[in-house]
Amino acid sequence: MGLLTAALVVGGGAAGAVVAAPVVLWVAGFTAAGITVGSYAAGMMSAAAVANGGAVAAGSTVAVLQAAGAAGLSTAATAAVASTGASAAATVAWLAALI
Repeated sequence: MGLLTAALVVGGGAAGAVVAAPVVLWVAGFTAAGITVGSYAAGMMSAAAVANGGAVAAGSTVAVLQAAGAAGLSTAATAAVASTGASAAATVAWLAALI
């Protein structure tokens, strides 16, 4: 794989992850209107509330994902998602080159 191809794969992975993150949050049930009834997010919220004595703790995974679903990703979260997407794309490209 050439350098240009590698750059395109990594860049595509980063961009794809940033575009996909809000969609994945919405599909899981973390929406701007709150957590969708009967969704995966509702199950996570229920389990978190039971484990925490009836409330969802501030800063917990459920709280952070709901904040991202409601308000969108922060700059730091966008950078983290892009980095993860780029790393995943680079790993897949590397493994594909081995085959």
